[in-house]
Amino acid sequence: MAKRLLATLAILLGILTLLGAVPATAGGSYSTTYSKFLEQPAPAVPAFAIPGGTFQLHVKSGVQVQAVQAVSVLHGPYSLSVESTQGNVLTVKVPEGIVPDTYFLLITTNDGTLVLPNGLKVFKQWPDTLRLAWVSDTHVTSSAKIGFVCGNYFQRDIYTLEKYCANPIPLHSVVATDSAYTYWAMKGADLIINTGDDVDSSSDLIGYNIIYNIMERTAADGQAHLSIKGNHDDPPTIYSKLIGPPMFYVTVGKFIIIGLDTGGDRGYPTMDEITWMEKVLDEHRNYTPIVLYHHPYFFAPRWNYLGGIIKGLDPFNDNDWNELKNYLRYWGGDEAVARRFLEDVVKYNIVLTLSGHIHHDMYWKYIDKEGHVHYFLTLTSTGAPDKESNPASHPGYSPTWYGSNYVVVSANGSVAMPYVTVKFDGNKVKSDFMSIPVPQKFIVFRHESKIGTAVKFINELNKSVTGPITFVIPEGAKIDPEHTNITYTVLGERQIGDKYYMMVNATVPVGVSQIVITKESDTEKPSLQIAYLQPTHPTPNKPFMVYLTATDNLGIRNLYAEVLDENGNPIKYEKASKFPAEAGSGKPDNDFYTIELPPLKGGKYTLKIVAVDFYGNKAVVSKEINIKGYTPTSTSSTTTTTSSASGICGPAVIVGLAVLPLLLRRRH
Repeated sequence: MAKRLLATLAILLGILTLLGAVPATAGGSYSTTYSKFLEQPAPAVPAFAIPGGTFQLHVKSGVQVQAVQAVSVLHGPYSLSVESTQGNVLTVKVPEGIVPDTYFLLITTNDGTLVLPNGLKVFKQWPDTLRLAWVSDTHVTSSAKIGFVCGNYFQRDIYTLEKYCANPIPLHSVVATDSAYTYWAMKGADLIINTGDDVDSSSDLIGYNIIYNIMERTAADGQAHLSIKGNHDDPPTIYSKLIGPPMFYVTVGKFIIIGLDTGGDRGYPTMDEITWMEKVLDEHRNYTPIVLYHHPYFFAPRWNYLGGIIKGLDPFNDNDWNELKNYLRYWGGDEAVARRFLEDVVKYNIVLTLSGHIHHDMYWKYIDKEGHVHYFLTLTSTGAPDKESNPASHPGYSPTWYGSNYVVVSANGSVAMPYVTVKFDGNKVKSDFMSIPVPQKFIVFRHESKIGTAVKFINELNKSVTGPITFVIPEGAKIDPEHTNITYTVLGERQIGDKYYMMVNATVPVGVSQIVITKESDTEKPSLQIAYLQPTHPTPNKPFMVYLTATDNLGIRNLYAEVLDENGNPIKYEKASKFPAEAGSGKPDNDFYTIELPPLKGGKYTLKIVAVDFYGNKAVVSKEINIKGYTPTSTSSTTTTTSSASGICGPAVIVGLAVLPLLLRRRH
């Protein structure tokens, strides 16, 4: 009864946390809520310009713009002048001497100053090709959403993965998303594109703040990005307030990128959206169109799940359309919309559409009757472990992984994925993996605290990764070379709004490495405490869970469990003998963890939990586990209190709060 009460309290506390959370805002008179001031640009939809050129601010009614500045970590601030005003649209001139970069806009108004990361991307000159780094279905969440990876392997179940891997890595959606954005900012692209489901739940305000902070850091890296909403962002109440508009278009030189909203359960845009798109394309006849939407257009699992080539069928012809509509699934919910869209693809020569949703790579090449090629590409999930695994769960199933991609589009209409080879069998695609294993093989674990920032890298790409990376740090913090084993050069530091940034050019080597930026050395070992086991008394030959709390003043680098037999020898399950901790939530200040332990035979064991920080300080907690009729006891190398009646260590409130991550985790 007591446990049920605590679980109920935990759920209520979690709900209150979500309802009571507030968006991350800059201190003083600054605000980061773009929708209070602007329609566009937005944190996920920047403006684009070249030196000496102009861009537009679409301001909200009643907002009076008094000054506009552009600033990045390395450049500015530049004062920008408002050249003209037409209704709520301001044309803003970019100085001739501005250095090409991605800029925060500081917009001073009659209602305070907006700090807008990713507000303006300045090119040296308009590009003839667009280099698009592509992520999708990041599913960032304040609760637990974790899969397990090792090399090419990916599984939702750690026990399955341990058959293939001695050191499985728990990959939370927050870590996966940050890792992918960090990698592509280091590699460099004209834009990072996110094709929707930015968060896992449209009501998760904390989750939106988390991805906002990832986008903000990416802008500080100098990398521009563009995002559309997915069905998990629907209804877009918070999305539209913090991230960006559900529909938009931007021009980049002679490219036009249009974002459509395929809704929640609807799965396709409305006819009003199609009409709006046609108007935009009519006004930009000499541009190369790219269209983004979340639910894929062509999706025909009965024909071929992975995609293929459709050639010569004309949507304007009734007989051809009757054949074409067999390739539809989501968009087949409104045949008039689907047909009109494909007619527009032909009419306006839309060369590329990008989508997500199915958490699987898919490649369709549609060749119209005039011979023009149109690419319909779909990306696997970057941050969610919800679909098929690798190895696949059943013979004949198509495996997948955590992935991203890189697409190059030329103004002449050619499209290439330089890092990916697509294999065909006739007109059908035969490739399982048509994406890049990032974050699968490039993982970034960030820890930000009052005294500094520490980052652990896991690079399994078989080559080092070099490029700029930006850290949010306390002002005055410096890199500790003794506890940093990546090659780096500090490029610059600056405060923007209420955050202080340090940008370095880093080379992340193959293997495990770290960087520590701190105001003081860390001489304290982590604080570690076992909350309870589930079940309280494990039963023979069945897996069980350990719940624990772990904190450190700078950050915990490694957290894992070992199970020792009566002779003190580690128990090995399949290939693994160290069992990693999973974060109980995606929150930056998370200190709740779970560890899934394998089935044990009857007998007496010692459970040992180990936490190691970035300075090598170690904490160990041990607990006796008795299976089959033994009375549990507990020993510890740190201070703990034990209740032998319940098998719970520490304050009861810890137990209640620890239940919530489990309940949330099992819902994905």
